Amino acid sequence: MPDTATDSSSSFAAPIARQIWDMKYRLKAADGTPLDADIDATWDRIAAALAAPEADPAHWTPRFRSALQDFRFLPAGRIIAGAGTDRSVTLFNCFVMGTIEDSMSGIFSALREAALTLQQGGGIGYDFSTIRPRGASVTGVAADASGPLSFMDVWDAMCRTIMSAGSRRGAMMATLRCDHPDVLDFVAAKSDPTRLRMFNLSVLVTDPFMEAVDADGDWPLVFGGVTYRTLRARDLWNAIMQATYDYAEPGVIFIDRINAANNLSYVETIAATNPCGEQPLPPYGACLLGSVNLAQLVDNPFTDRASVNLDALADLTATAIRMMDNVVDASRFPLPAQADEARAKRRIGLGVTGLADALAMCGLRYGAPEAVDATANWLSTIANRAYLTSAELAAEKGTFPLYDREAILAAPMVQRLDTDTRDAIAEHGLRNALLTSIAPTGTISLLAGNVSSGIEPIFAQEYTRKVLQPDGTRTEETVADFAVAKWRELHGDTPLPDHMVSVADLTPGDHIAMQAAAQLWTDSSISKTINVPADITFDAFKDVYLQAWATGCKGCTTYRPNAITGSVLSTEMPAAPIAETPKIVHLFAPLDRPQRLTGETYKIKWPASEHALYITINDIDIDGQKRPFEIFVNSKNMEHFAWTVALTRMISAVFRRGGDVSFVVEELKAVFDPRGGAWVQGKYVPSILAAIGGVIERHMIATGFLAGEGLGLKVDPAHRDTAPAPPGPACPNCGSFAVHMAEGCATCANCGFSKCS
Repeated sequence: MPDTATDSSSSFAAPIARQIWDMKYRLKAADGTPLDADIDATWDRIAAALAAPEADPAHWTPRFRSALQDFRFLPAGRIIAGAGTDRSVTLFNCFVMGTIEDSMSGIFSALREAALTLQQGGGIGYDFSTIRPRGASVTGVAADASGPLSFMDVWDAMCRTIMSAGSRRGAMMATLRCDHPDVLDFVAAKSDPTRLRMFNLSVLVTDPFMEAVDADGDWPLVFGGVTYRTLRARDLWNAIMQATYDYAEPGVIFIDRINAANNLSYVETIAATNPCGEQPLPPYGACLLGSVNLAQLVDNPFTDRASVNLDALADLTATAIRMMDNVVDASRFPLPAQADEARAKRRIGLGVTGLADALAMCGLRYGAPEAVDATANWLSTIANRAYLTSAELAAEKGTFPLYDREAILAAPMVQRLDTDTRDAIAEHGLRNALLTSIAPTGTISLLAGNVSSGIEPIFAQEYTRKVLQPDGTRTEETVADFAVAKWRELHGDTPLPDHMVSVADLTPGDHIAMQAAAQLWTDSSISKTINVPADITFDAFKDVYLQAWATGCKGCTTYRPNAITGSVLSTEMPAAPIAETPKIVHLFAPLDRPQRLTGETYKIKWPASEHALYITINDIDIDGQKRPFEIFVNSKNMEHFAWTVALTRMISAVFRRGGDVSFVVEELKAVFDPRGGAWVQGKYVPSILAAIGGVIERHMIATGFLAGEGLGLKVDPAHRDTAPAPPGPACPNCGSFAVHMAEGCATCANCGFSKCS
């Protein structure tokens, strides 16, 4: 917990906000000594750093500082944590890496660049469509290609390695075109819950493909001008939809629409996005992010006169654009190519947060026609003022180097702007090629008093959170949504009005209407999750994506509670232990060891080791079901002696406690060796421990304890319908089940963990 600090903003009074600031954003010395005395000191540091590129920093510092006060403008987390620290970190949140050359040297050169970028805290996106499909011939080596999925496994292991070294959590997006010959393997990749966990996956869907789906036509899968296979377009579409229905990935990116709408279509082609999808970017593209907090701009909340102050919104937008433009000059970059790309186009992404709270305070129901109109009005105000400010900056400081007047004036977004803004662009040009984007704001929204995140609906009106105290104990606090807290401040315990809905009250159509309205005034894209109920029919689920396509969205991401990832719409911990799957015994005391046990012994020959490992797994029979009881690992290689003894004792102790011990497999298979893994029987295995995990998994499948690779416990078919659903995935940071899906990111309400921040 942070030490006592003061701030004029009541939003910062909540312990969750103060804890997040202390853990993630407060500047500290190497020994942990706080250097930011309070949140005001953090704002002072950022304002001074972003004013430094100005000709007159003293003039702009107080203006920038005013924009940050009361969390009115929220720079993205990289800026809050890094600006003014003189540390070798990037202030840019997201990158798309260079085009992967289809050669071994090109692939591993790209892997190195990805590692360097992740090490500095940037999330990355990659298009793997340039890698030849599995089975294609490799000229000169008399071998067949292993395909893009095999190299994605290598990327996944690399990202885990970077994460284990103490760096910011890795976040990656992988895309593959809908006409790549390996697209069906790509679509099915996440059916194994242990595979590609560091990646989000999205299929690049083209206009011709959607037309073929509509016409029920054939669809060729092509690479290098060679057609490898032809299938019905609807069969591929249904495969994508079924995978997403079953395990929430892959997402869908309407890539031709993105390129057609891009202000820079005359100078770049986009084939990938950042990890959460709000930034479609060209090779080596980079973008920095920030959000206007609409919840702080509502006058007379919860009255008949409630409204967002449009003058204040426009003024705040102008200041935010200037601040973000200066970040381009103030930031470091992991790679020179990224710096060159960023400075040639000066792309920035200003978005919003607190939208749902602002709607609630103005008496509007999220997703209703009036709320859709209000959203369009607010965002058009931001877009017009952002472009006008960029034109004014161009007059003052010069246009971005690749500016082309005729091409920019013809861009679809510029055509939608009001006459005064277009005239200013025609006269002065633009300082920034693109200006708006709606990004995930989970952590910074909590920092700002738990405002609703991005353009997402209110997740929960309130929830209980455990807070770590200085003495190591934990206390519980009730965390209320910002608008809910404002209502109670004004109206006490009076029941909340009917228009204050949360995510559980909404239909998919509500989500799509809001996303489409926001997309109209967002020149990049939007990170948003459409949460759908578990019992939605498959046909209705597919219709969500067709509606997104029909209404002009640039992509679509849904989440349906499912057997692979569980339900993530939990607002509290289970009140009692979850009932066990049939045939599984859950005990709090270790199982007694019988005098005699039977088992199997397996041999692993690790390529880098002279001596083999011999793994013995003994089972115990309970009610006719075999379950693992103990494990032994033996080898002549004494280098492994200490850790194999420790490993076998620990795993055996876990086995003897009963219950669902299948997690042991997943944990071991996720371990990587910083020195590199090895190819074993045609599959990349990141470490010896991962190989042991694979042996344990195969043994559990053979004995009937697991249903199959990556499928979890085997359930008796007679009890399949009555088997309890999983409560949801545990947070990897704190272990709680208070996890929800928003903006394409799993976000924990208990500790503030976000996959994308």
